[in-house]
Amino acid sequence: MHHNQIVSFLGEDLTIREGLWSAGLWPAGHGILFTSAGAARRHMLKSTLLATAAVLCLGITHPSPAIALPDQQLAANAATWPVTPKLKEDGTKWRIGYYEGGQYADYVVILKSIVNGLAALGWLKGVDIPAGLDPFQTWQWLATRVDSRFIEFVADARYAPGNFDASKRTKTRAELIGRLKERRDLDLVLALGTWAGQDLATSEVTVPVIVASTSDPVGSKIVASAEDSGFDHLNAKVEPTRYHDQVELFWNTFGFKRLGVVYEDSTEGRSFAALPAVEAAARELGFEVVGCKAPFSNTAQAVVDQAAIACYRDLAVKADAVYVTVHRGVNAATLPAISQALITGRIPSFSMLGETEVRAGVLMSVAQSNYLYVGRFHAETIARIFNGARPRSLPQIWQAPAQIALNYTTAKAIGYVPPFDILVASDEIVRSPATTP
Repeated sequence: MHHNQIVSFLGEDLTIREGLWSAGLWPAGHGILFTSAGAARRHMLKSTLLATAAVLCLGITHPSPAIALPDQQLAANAATWPVTPKLKEDGTKWRIGYYEGGQYADYVVILKSIVNGLAALGWLKGVDIPAGLDPFQTWQWLATRVDSRFIEFVADARYAPGNFDASKRTKTRAELIGRLKERRDLDLVLALGTWAGQDLATSEVTVPVIVASTSDPVGSKIVASAEDSGFDHLNAKVEPTRYHDQVELFWNTFGFKRLGVVYEDSTEGRSFAALPAVEAAARELGFEVVGCKAPFSNTAQAVVDQAAIACYRDLAVKADAVYVTVHRGVNAATLPAISQALITGRIPSFSMLGETEVRAGVLMSVAQSNYLYVGRFHAETIARIFNGARPRSLPQIWQAPAQIALNYTTAKAIGYVPPFDILVASDEIVRSPATTP
């Protein structure tokens, strides 16, 4: 956030204004920062603050923008293959299918970002996908409304085992793999989520598969390692330090002793919640993980929602900070109650998912720029595959830009005054509807 924007935004807040003034950063009676210093000092201080925010405050030293290539060979492989739009050798369009484990809001967001990334590369004309569509409606909209000379989203090629219904998973997996092996009428499949990635991480499949929106593709055994998917047809976005970095940033900010985490007690549930990364950070930094188990597989949505809300209310009493994890029970319908419980307890919160939950009342997160960079990463991978690259030979490691999203209303409600380096590092500062502690 630009310094002048911070001044304009926070000028009405006496506590923060006085704090900045006492530090020599808020000259009384002026609308801009650093008026008492010369141009050289202003430039130096601005650079120092930005560097401090990006390196010391965030604890992240990865380069930005987003893509950090894992090694020179993979980088060379990516550079070898263009992203230029082209038809198949027989002059027909590339046909894309879709597989998800269930209806999770993040999957639709990521799908939209991939489509927008392909549009930016020229593979299709720009689209404005309507908000409020469920996953099935979104796919049907893409299948019937996208204008492209090069690709098509195949209407009957969307697969899902109900809504995370384990009893339907085996049958759905068999149907899709059977189609890929026998009909061979799809050129690439987008696999959204851990279940979908696991089901297509098999030597039975040879059609290219792009795995997206998975918390830990290595830990959930979708890919062999961050550098190598282990299957020629497979490529997944891997962020080896993402959740550790998030927790470390959160701990550096608040120094908590007991961190609350909600998760389903299953292999997939622990992966969704990045529990291994959280536990590793706890051992390294010396805090306790306070867990609360809430089911989401083979469970009605209403039951999932109530279990999640109950867990967050419990953690608001037992923990002194809460990491809001990926879970079917954390959604647009439940976030108001979840955020209110944490605000009532004056508990700092950090969203694992990103700024969408910050806008709904969670205190802070790492801003994802509406998944712009994620979508571009996957879109470039798809474009290179259509230009002849083998999915396994392309980079998987991706690093989000080091930017913060902060809910200013929540900060005030819990009595948190953000330090100046957090404000400078914030790409998005939002005001959500007021709630009372």
